[in-house]
Amino acid sequence: MQRFFAGSLFDGNTILKNQMITVEAGTISSIESAMLQDDAIQLSGLVAPGFVDVQVNGGGGVLFNNQPNLDTLLTMSRAHQQFGSTAILPTLITDDLVTMKLAANAVASAIAQNVKGIIGIHFEGPHLSQPKKGIHPTQHIRKISSEEMALFKRTDLGLVCVTLAPENVSVELIKELVQANIRVCLGHSNASSAQTFAALQAGAQGFTHLFNAMSPLQSREAGMVGAALLDSSSYCGLIVDHEHVDITSCQLAIKCKTPDRIMLVTDAMSHVGSEQIELQFAGMQISRQGNKLTIEGGRLAGSALDMATAVRNSIQNLHCSMQDALKMASTTPATFLGLQQQKGYLAPGFDADWVVLTNQYYVNSTYIAGEQVSP
Repeated sequence: MQRFFAGSLFDGNTILKNQMITVEAGTISSIESAMLQDDAIQLSGLVAPGFVDVQVNGGGGVLFNNQPNLDTLLTMSRAHQQFGSTAILPTLITDDLVTMKLAANAVASAIAQNVKGIIGIHFEGPHLSQPKKGIHPTQHIRKISSEEMALFKRTDLGLVCVTLAPENVSVELIKELVQANIRVCLGHSNASSAQTFAALQAGAQGFTHLFNAMSPLQSREAGMVGAALLDSSSYCGLIVDHEHVDITSCQLAIKCKTPDRIMLVTDAMSHVGSEQIELQFAGMQISRQGNKLTIEGGRLAGSALDMATAVRNSIQNLHCSMQDALKMASTTPATFLGLQQQKGYLAPGFDADWVVLTNQYYVNSTYIAGEQVSP
């Protein structure tokens, strides 16, 4: 049993003062008002639920696609733990089937070995739309096959999320994926609003990086963006790096969807948590200039964003309340993943995953299962 003292604690709903957290076997057993005691570890700063990031392509100088193995997952997870992420979905950008299987095997190994922070896998593609492919390699974008369906349905991968373009995947296949407990997100798509609503009705639950690489909201066709903003039950990932989405558009999305349905995501490439400037991926050179990653010609290529910065940006530039920003970084993505009884709150019975933040929302320390993992 361990005891931790938090002078200030956000439990996912309320800010509480002077709380004693008791942890047993990686789970919170109690949180009670108390004074600091000698046997307790003092947590200096605001203690909040650990961040949950559903879209992480890389970190610490490694990209999952380029090196789809267990060592890469360990490096990625540690890199993002520096910035408060206690649970991530390593994300594989569109690739060939061999790479997809290697990535799945790596995640299965991480899950079997209880690697801290790895909770599943996000296949971003390959069943996408060519007109909205972004940096996804054209040669690997394809229709869904029985081999890919079997891969997605593996039961040793933890939580599985698949991003697809609904104009290229039938509602029957979307229903089949959902029935297999796979989170289906819509993105990299030129779908009409009607096609988007049909996919939602079939069970799709979310949208990958809202506004980016999807048919826009227009006067005579609402597109995927319009359908996403109107639908009240689905979740939307939002990249708040001020490179991918205009500040006003971010504010509009949060106003339409509420913080209960907007998830802060990083879409992080290998640059996060490293000094890396140049990255080679699928024959493209991705270059970093400040907070912006681009390929030749200026097209955005993922992000150099971390979750703590996304929270800061939401508070300082989007004028979100601290509670709403932290909810979008933790509680909402945990709920999207079906983990609302384990993660996203600090309460008895929940995982002892938390981040300790300074008053400027930088990370002092990160804990997973009651163990300090960063710094």
